[in-house]
Amino acid sequence: MIETVAEIPRPRSALPAFDSNVPLIPADSVAGRALVVVVAIMTFLACLTAGAALLVAKASQEWRSDVLREVTIQVKPLTNDDVETLVAKAVTVASRAPGVANAQPYSKSDSERLLEPWLGAGLDLSLLPIPRIVVVHMKESSAENLAGLRAALAHDVPEASLDDHRIWAARLGAMATAIVALAAALFALVIVALATAIGFATRGAMAGSKEIVEILHFVGASDAFIAKEFQAHFRRLGFRGALVGVSASFAFFLAASALSSWWANSPGGEEIAAMFGAFYLDSVGYVAMAVVGAAVSLLTGYLSRSIVLKDLQKLQ
Repeated sequence: MIETVAEIPRPRSALPAFDSNVPLIPADSVAGRALVVVVAIMTFLACLTAGAALLVAKASQEWRSDVLREVTIQVKPLTNDDVETLVAKAVTVASRAPGVANAQPYSKSDSERLLEPWLGAGLDLSLLPIPRIVVVHMKESSAENLAGLRAALAHDVPEASLDDHRIWAARLGAMATAIVALAAALFALVIVALATAIGFATRGAMAGSKEIVEILHFVGASDAFIAKEFQAHFRRLGFRGALVGVSASFAFFLAASALSSWWANSPGGEEIAAMFGAFYLDSVGYVAMAVVGAAVSLLTGYLSRSIVLKDLQKLQ
């Protein structure tokens, strides 16, 4: 007689559990970490170009403001002219002109010192008709004030000529515009490279989850649901990379500002300060870099969603 053994039911806790919260894409993978590194580097470069463009634009504005607020009068005496009398008359005419703050003449020794870089030191320049310069600081640089000053000088001191430095200001403006345009082109190239990297990473993630995506698609999952999963995943990766890149750019400009202040008294530091100021970004610059980081994070999610939706349409 064969005894039948009743099957003991397994407790429900021993059954394999299905976790419905398992992400469609692995949260941590080699490809994901590589994309974070790429996004961090590209964000840092984008913030670097944006900050450099802001520095150059600000420095150019300060240059042009200083140049246009300062004009010079050159007194070119003839053989028998009394130079000091002509200089004093030019200072008087300039001081009475509207819009002039003050007028300061260069002495004879100051004028000779200006020629030392070209002629050398120790030369006797007493026999040369060296022009004398009067520096005029304007309260506001306007065409009417400069025209009135030029007319007054032509009437009272014909030996004097006015230089308003507008040509130099225009050249400085053109140079700054060219540098800003170059920075904008580099910024655009960085964004294009970043978008290309995001596209490759998204298609690689879709290839790795191809079977799951196809099953979800054919059992009725909407394209918007699948694309939303990819968008959330890549937006998180983009946020991590952008946070690292923006933080690195903040640290770079803070360190550059501290170093430029430290080097301010050295010859090289003076040249750098003359070109870029004190490498100091105001709050607008840091806000702009933070906006770049936020835009990179949103761009990462948006591009991945668009690519996934486009590829899912091919399965229909």
